[in-house]
Amino acid sequence: MIIIENAKILYGEDMDAIKANIVIEDDKIIEITKDKIKNGKKIDASGCIAAPAFINSHVHIGDSIARDVGDGKTIAEIVKPPNGLKHRILEESNPDEIISSMRQSMGDMLASGTTTFVDFREGGLEGINLLEESSKDIPIRKIILGRDNSFFDPDVENGEIKSITKKLLRSCDGIGLSGFGEIRDEVVALISKICQKHGKISAIHTAEYEELQNDSIALTGKSEVQRAVEADLTNLIHVTAPVGDDLKLISDRGSSVVSCPRSNGTLSVGIPPLNDMLKHKINVLLGTDNIMFNSPNMLREMEYALKVTRGYYREYFSPTEIFKMATINAANAFNLNTGCIKEGNTADIIIVKEFSNNPILSLINRTNPDDIISLITEGNIIY
Repeated sequence: MIIIENAKILYGEDMDAIKANIVIEDDKIIEITKDKIKNGKKIDASGCIAAPAFINSHVHIGDSIARDVGDGKTIAEIVKPPNGLKHRILEESNPDEIISSMRQSMGDMLASGTTTFVDFREGGLEGINLLEESSKDIPIRKIILGRDNSFFDPDVENGEIKSITKKLLRSCDGIGLSGFGEIRDEVVALISKICQKHGKISAIHTAEYEELQNDSIALTGKSEVQRAVEADLTNLIHVTAPVGDDLKLISDRGSSVVSCPRSNGTLSVGIPPLNDMLKHKINVLLGTDNIMFNSPNMLREMEYALKVTRGYYREYFSPTEIFKMATINAANAFNLNTGCIKEGNTADIIIVKEFSNNPILSLINRTNPDDIISLITEGNIIY
């Protein structure tokens, strides 16, 4: 049994700050109490914040092999499949080097308080196996969204798509598609339907920048968001450039949006309209996206997201909303028993030095990995 004593806890889905002790047993939070607990391994968290650990809802961890490559090139030159710079590097790299670089990135995530990540896994079954191999003995939770290069083939038959998708889903948690510029709508809809049938996640990069939206409307008469909603996908990545009724369509469908503000900034494609998304009651998550140009550090992602949103709208934006995007919103989207500190949840908790009277703003603005006193994931103390 582990007892976190005297902490200022961000409690429940509303992240209310309360002073109490947390009792952990068999991977679960079994009690939150102001009473002293006599027996168990104790962590003195006086002067600290106990917060839910972070969920990175969109990352390309294979990009770890190509850090800081391609700066100054266009987004299509860098990441567009199947011939973008990163895809060529992945094809040419030794598997052992890819595994080593991914392990380093997982260590970086744990060191900055992330205990769960959602990976868009390139390379079909081989890519999934590389990630499984690289994560051995690392206490981090993976949600793997696979894909196969056959999805890009304009002449691929529906029967082949069905077969490959079903085979992938035996080894991963869903399918993560690149975008409508590379995949036919009927293929996207078919994959989404198969994922639904198997209770798996279906996701796609959508409306990342204006040019994609303009091309989609010119080609089909519909925005990328309209096409994604019609395909009934569960998660839309980016939606940095919505048009018309896009946000209402997402809200009505109930899809989650994974926003990646630092990636959008790095690639000069825009600022995600987070406030408008929340006004439409969309479940918004945060991801760090391509590791080749962004560290997988959710603290940095939250700080950038908060400040750029306030600058974009020129009005106050609550840090609590940003914090929820990295915790409870993601847990709800992926049906995880984590994301907030409450009785019955899996014990994924970070304990961090407190720097101000506003604990959430303190975490977002002030914290770096050296300030994390302890990281507990599934009841095990890692640091």
